[in-house]
Amino acid sequence: MPPRPPRAPRRLLPPLAAACVLALSPLPAHAQPAERAAAFEEQVLFEAARDPGGYACFRIPAVVRTTEGTLLAFAEGRVLNCGDAGDIDIVLKRSTDGGRTWGPLQVVNDGGGDTHGNPAPVVDRATGRVLLLETYNAGRTDAANCAVPCARTPHLQYSDDDGRTWSAPRDLGPEIRPPGWNAWYATGPVHGVQLTGGAHPGRLVVGVNAETWDGGRVTANHAALVVSDDGGATWRTGATNTWPVAADGTFRQKPSELTLTERADGALLVSGREEQGTDLGHRTQALSRDGGDSFTAPFRALPDLYAPQVQGAVLRLGDRVLLSAPADPDRRRTMTVRSSYDGGATWDGADRGAVVTHDWSGYSDLVAVDDGGTVGLLYEGGKTDARDEIRFARFTEEWLGTRRGADPTTPDLAPGAAPARVLGGASTTDGAVGGALALDGADDAVRLPYDARLPLGDGEFTASLRFRYTEDDGEQPLLWMGGVGTSQPQVWLRAEPAHDRVQGLITAREGAAAPRSAWVRTDRALDDGRWHEVALRRGGGLLTLFVDGAPVAETADVPGSVSRNSPFGVHVGERVDGRARLTGAVDDVHVWNRALTDEEVADGPPPSAVTDAVVHLPLDRVDAAG
Repeated sequence: MPPRPPRAPRRLLPPLAAACVLALSPLPAHAQPAERAAAFEEQVLFEAARDPGGYACFRIPAVVRTTEGTLLAFAEGRVLNCGDAGDIDIVLKRSTDGGRTWGPLQVVNDGGGDTHGNPAPVVDRATGRVLLLETYNAGRTDAANCAVPCARTPHLQYSDDDGRTWSAPRDLGPEIRPPGWNAWYATGPVHGVQLTGGAHPGRLVVGVNAETWDGGRVTANHAALVVSDDGGATWRTGATNTWPVAADGTFRQKPSELTLTERADGALLVSGREEQGTDLGHRTQALSRDGGDSFTAPFRALPDLYAPQVQGAVLRLGDRVLLSAPADPDRRRTMTVRSSYDGGATWDGADRGAVVTHDWSGYSDLVAVDDGGTVGLLYEGGKTDARDEIRFARFTEEWLGTRRGADPTTPDLAPGAAPARVLGGASTTDGAVGGALALDGADDAVRLPYDARLPLGDGEFTASLRFRYTEDDGEQPLLWMGGVGTSQPQVWLRAEPAHDRVQGLITAREGAAAPRSAWVRTDRALDDGRWHEVALRRGGGLLTLFVDGAPVAETADVPGSVSRNSPFGVHVGERVDGRARLTGAVDDVHVWNRALTDEEVADGPPPSAVTDAVVHLPLDRVDAAG
């Protein structure tokens, strides 16, 4: 291996020196709006341009509070570049004042040219020992990923002096890596928990995930909890959930980067990143009611919890459970803390979460800073890239806000449908057929609650609505179903006045092949302030766009599902990610799970077509929240 670039020596500072730096060197704080200042503060904690050690990049944050009240913030110090499989150390900063000021960078584990990462700390509150699970693999110098199958081995270090010094690492592979888990293996990366109740008080629990390789391909994905009942002296694999990988490379789920918290009822809520599975959603979840020995049921994807494919963290705060993760379902940006008030059964939508930043943002961890409700968030963020720096934010439950009441609704007349939510204060106006909804382009929209009937899959469909608007620029979303971006299955209709057109698009995915898109467009923007009807039909191998009952554009269909492998939402008047909204009015929204005939589009479907309706929003009234 070529010699590494020269850099400053990396060593543990003596305790006295560390204390002096901690007292004299507070880190610069990020600016926050004035109304947040009392309850929210933030600073950059790790930054390659400022921190010593010759690091090119810091990633993969994890944080815990010790029995002495010290915060220990871990990260990967990446030497050569930001790649996942290079020369990587595990580094640490300590705070003894609740995260207001921090000590200098310490190296807990020097990779020595290899990858030593995925920090997963957990504190034994009976002894004060801080245990750090981590994972090793051979390093690379070319910024590429570890080749599949990647041989990775879990290790363990501990500190008995509040994180000042650390033991030599020991190999945990014989205890918690079964022989068949012979490809990818990862600890955390995020804090583990010590149970306080149930049948196993005092047990330490950490999440891991792994893959099986049969000599030619990956054949299974594994998500598991590893547990210790003797303060970390020995470990074993407990609850395990395995998902097979088909010969064509597809699989239903791949729960990974597991984060967990103990609920008020003693159950373990386990939340994970979900990536490339055929089930809908980019977050997945399971419960253990026996202290981590087993899962009550297989992991379940959460299609209406919007997030990109990224690690996140959960933490119980009184009667609510918090989840930190970016809220943009397409890209790693808009770090948001969302709440669940029923132990993770349901989660606040992205529109109800507390936004930490609209910057790029990625991995994160949460910690109880004190016993009074102050929370710490350690997260990747940046103005130009989520990997620019690692920030630490302190906030209170007051900053998170209280639980909001229900939104107003509007009826969905499709068989078995629940009412749709009316967001932002949208109001009724005269419509093309009776009443309609006027949308202000700021925060107005209509969102349908998730229902298994809504995803259109690989079948034929027709979507239609009436709209009017007069805007001459910006993106004017009309109807959005599915995900967002260039790689997620989706269906949408939107006006694009700056390009003088209205466009319909589908993105579909078939098997393990890459997603493909097809689109149809008008040659005018229809921004004359009059009511127009637009319909998008998938059927007979074609994608067809209709305006005011007549076909105006047609192209070949692309095979596959238009609703697989994406955080799934149905929105009227806004993009799923909320980054564009309609200024205008919408009326009479329909989606059928079949291709209407040309005559049905022109004249309206017969009354019998009501049974084929997936969505039917007259939008002629808004009902107050019950």
